[in-house]
Amino acid sequence: MVFQQLIERKRDGGALTEAEWAGVLADFVAGRIPEYQMSALLMAVVWRGLEPGELAALTDAMLASGDRLDFGTWITRRVDKHSTGGVGDKVSLVLAPLVACCGVAVPMMSGRSLGHTGGTVDKLESIPGFRTALEPREVERQVQRIGCAMFAQSEAIAPADRRIYALRDVSGTVSSIPLIAASIMSKKLAEDLNALVLDVKQGGGAFIPEQTAALELARTMVTLGQRHGCRTVALVTAMDRPLGRACGNALEIEEALLALEAQGPPDLAELTYALGAEMLVAAGVESDRGAARLRLQAAIASGQARAKFAEIVEAQGGNPGIVDDPGVLPQAQAVEVYQAQERGFVERVDARVIGEAIVSMGGGRQQLEDPIDPSVGFVITVKPGDHVASGEPIASIFARDEEGIRIGIAALDRAIGIGEKGTLPALITHRVTDQGVEALHSRAAAVSSPS
Repeated sequence: MVFQQLIERKRDGGALTEAEWAGVLADFVAGRIPEYQMSALLMAVVWRGLEPGELAALTDAMLASGDRLDFGTWITRRVDKHSTGGVGDKVSLVLAPLVACCGVAVPMMSGRSLGHTGGTVDKLESIPGFRTALEPREVERQVQRIGCAMFAQSEAIAPADRRIYALRDVSGTVSSIPLIAASIMSKKLAEDLNALVLDVKQGGGAFIPEQTAALELARTMVTLGQRHGCRTVALVTAMDRPLGRACGNALEIEEALLALEAQGPPDLAELTYALGAEMLVAAGVESDRGAARLRLQAAIASGQARAKFAEIVEAQGGNPGIVDDPGVLPQAQAVEVYQAQERGFVERVDARVIGEAIVSMGGGRQQLEDPIDPSVGFVITVKPGDHVASGEPIASIFARDEEGIRIGIAALDRAIGIGEKGTLPALITHRVTDQGVEALHSRAAAVSSPS
């Protein structure tokens, strides 16, 4: 069939068959379909969506377009975690070594920063010498040897997704639930997993701001995982404010190291333990989330998780000395303390504004090939609901020059709002499984200034 006719059918609300989706992706990867025509088809999907059978076919075709990890008859259970992206989200840096200490193998394939959101691969590459470009067979060997590998998507794994993702970024077709779900799940299903835990971000700093859409995305990905025999659980979590205090690649590595010593911020610990407990239960090494949490806490307290992180760094060519001396990480050339402009309660810390500022300061990218400065970013010590005094230090700006400081100050002026009352929304709002959706928190507590 002429490709233009497939575009028109999708544009008009029709569906493509399984064979047609397989042919489309094979032809696109082979260069037989030009990018402008694929962009048109993607836009039709944005407007018309995908029927369940189409979504399954698209995911399967992406998965089949490249290589997969293959652990053969190895009996150790394998579980990964994926976040849909946010600001200050360094959970993977703590979670991967932590879960690997508890008898579960973690082949963790991650992405780079794009737009206002950070990427785990860029954070890891701020460690001197750390290599994320691992080939599939290399990943398999390392996971079997030390229980964990943290690596970037290679040209070999889901190449159709890799090409389509880059095209979506420049064609205004990123924010589509079926396209997001197929992209994420095709990569994760290529890891030969027994289970997958998803962190679906919701709020102004996420790609999916609305809670109803975040729940739809979570349900969609859970269904795709279960269809492939991969036990899949999703938590819907807040991304209206940055996670933790540090925002920026090297700064987040340093905060992750603190978390591995039980000295990190409370919200980072809460989310790490919640996701980790789901991973241990999904792997079958613990029967319930309460026992799993205690096991994770013991791995932190004993120093095992910190030692495992150092082992992963060394295995992938990085300098394990960062664990004892974070000063070997890239350091910003200019640092400025930011003070509260007035007395009151913090009403908001806008995660998107912070993420966009990091990009403007050189710490993120608009295109996949853009270089980044790993040293720049923010450390923000307040959350919505906190009371502050006028002139109180509430953030630090890390930049490469005075222009970066100026950008950082302007961003904090816009991002942090102070007023008479403040509310800290729940961090984890819903748990989604193949059994349905469980609401974990129905409302947030509010505080206000005394009369």
